[in-house]
Amino acid sequence: MYDLIIRQALRTDGSLTDIAIQDGKFAAIGTLAADATARQTLNLQGKVYASAGWIDSHVHCYPKSPIYHDDADLIGVACGVTTVADAGSTGANDVDDFYQITRVAKTNVYAFLNIARTGIVTQNELADMTQIDKVGVRDAIARNPGFIIGIKARMSSSVVGQNGIKPLVRAKEIQQENDDLPLMVHIGNNPPNLDEIADLLTSGDIITHCYNGKPNRILSPEGVLRDSIKRALSRGVRLDVGHGSASFSFEVAELAIKQGILPHTISSDIYCRNRMNGPVHSLATVMSKFFSVGMTLTQVIDCVTSHAADALRLPAKGRLEVGADADLTLFEQRFAPQVFVDSEGQSVKGESLLVPLAAVVAGVTLLTEEGKSAHVF
Repeated sequence: MYDLIIRQALRTDGSLTDIAIQDGKFAAIGTLAADATARQTLNLQGKVYASAGWIDSHVHCYPKSPIYHDDADLIGVACGVTTVADAGSTGANDVDDFYQITRVAKTNVYAFLNIARTGIVTQNELADMTQIDKVGVRDAIARNPGFIIGIKARMSSSVVGQNGIKPLVRAKEIQQENDDLPLMVHIGNNPPNLDEIADLLTSGDIITHCYNGKPNRILSPEGVLRDSIKRALSRGVRLDVGHGSASFSFEVAELAIKQGILPHTISSDIYCRNRMNGPVHSLATVMSKFFSVGMTLTQVIDCVTSHAADALRLPAKGRLEVGADADLTLFEQRFAPQVFVDSEGQSVKGESLLVPLAAVVAGVTLLTEEGKSAHVF
């Protein structure tokens, strides 16, 4: 007797599989015996995809943040996303409060800790170097093991003021003093120059907003990948989308992907305003945009499952394997003309849209609004 059996789930390679869940873990995957029983059974009839639970590795969901805030479940399970990582909304001052708030969420919530003690209370949190308190960061990480999964530094001119590259140098020191946690680095307008930033990064570090359309972007004026980014990628640095309100260009993404420069992770940089008013709306919307710039369904799903779990160092998530956490996203790919808009206001026509029907978190099924009206449930 399993807790949940999902039969005839469609995988991204077109094959069908059964999935059995017990005690919050995947217990069996493949073809289950016809007489296998469970407390709940869903038969997807080969019409609905099931992937490991989607992970949005760059969101903003600390509800008390004055600038970028949202509710974890509105951007998480309500949108078919089982796990989110907040990207620096909080610093050492308020990460404990953030942790307590997330304990009631149905979505799995993790945090990149902002190296500035206040987090993003203002837009220029790294313009004052005294905001970067190494001891405060160390103690916050020690108080929140398993919740703080990395550190965040926003390295654009509006954030760092006159400090240039110095906050990133400090961030790398903090990283080395705290078990080499993943470091996510926001890139935007210079100074500092992207070459300076890239040359400091090491294996496992994450460049977010990788396809932004600003002059300080990963492509040269001639449209080829900067040498500094080539070197960084060869060292194991990862590229994250971090779409957001001002950080995704269809033109840059298409040029990069045509050269084989695919994102390691697709994330939304979602918060309440760009969720409700666009251009983000949801992780599924962001994912769907990548069909228009040359990526396949399998590539897109990998970016929000196994690749994201690797980047966040969450080995029990992101994989449809026996023994892994029983997080699933059940979704459809609907084919109809679409118009997608990037952060530059440019629109691109698409032909398909990913529509999440349910999030399964630790074996518990949570239907989205679309899922509530779906015939399979």
